[in-house]
Amino acid sequence: MLKLVLPKGSLERATLDLFEAADLPVRRSSSVEYQATIADPRITEVAVLRPQEIPRYVASGLFDMGITGRDWIEETASEVVSLGELQYSKATALPIRVVLAVANESPVQSVDDLAALGGVVRVNTEYRELTRRYLEKHGITDAEITLSHGATEAKIALGVADAVVEITETGRALRNNGLRIVDTVLISFTELIANPASCEDSDKRHAMQQVLTLLQGTLEARGKVLVKLNVAGDDLDRVIELLPAMKSPTVSKLFGEDGYAVETVVPKADINVLIPALKDAGATDIIELPLAKIVH
Repeated sequence: MLKLVLPKGSLERATLDLFEAADLPVRRSSSVEYQATIADPRITEVAVLRPQEIPRYVASGLFDMGITGRDWIEETASEVVSLGELQYSKATALPIRVVLAVANESPVQSVDDLAALGGVVRVNTEYRELTRRYLEKHGITDAEITLSHGATEAKIALGVADAVVEITETGRALRNNGLRIVDTVLISFTELIANPASCEDSDKRHAMQQVLTLLQGTLEARGKVLVKLNVAGDDLDRVIELLPAMKSPTVSKLFGEDGYAVETVVPKADINVLIPALKDAGATDIIELPLAKIVH
């Protein structure tokens, strides 16, 4: 039913891991193969292509849906439907930022200062159209915007650019190359996008939403665990106060006893402090369980 295209390159490993965890494992003959399969009745065709190309392919109807970044949707100005954000990236769960950066010693403190440099402003970037629209919005219409084929952060030091528009998750690579972020052009999450005509097909739209549920449920479960415990009635209030629940914890009366069973979902990062505190508060039979998906 659905033709799906997934991103190759920096997002590839994180995307394949997400689909594996969502019980939608991607199978292909080798890591360089562009065609793949997913053993799911909703997905009949899978390709792995560069994320820069995916918005155009989905917009044209070559694929029903795909995964790419908001940055490439904006760069290509593609007419697609965003089914939802998938909050993961190549290294973290943070969005990437498309930023304007200059050398540390540059007098430029804001995008408006670029015009004061005199002459034509030289900007190096992978995002030529996004950069052009951004600069025009700020009244800079005579910039020389050069396509970068990599190592964009090094172009200022090499003397070929006055500024760069580059992506970053943490800003570390820019700082290491003696650059300073002046402005954020765009904040970009990974998104599941769809062809508009495919979305109008009720069966395809329903299948897309089901796939999205699996992916978002898997991401929601990351970094969380289920905690189950028993507690006497006299200690119940003290235990409940310690639980940083997503919602109110589930509390059930224990059969034949003056006590309660309690369960809730908590951040994994808090568990080393939480479990001893629960025991101190009177909880017993504490169990920590991993989670695969959380679907609201």
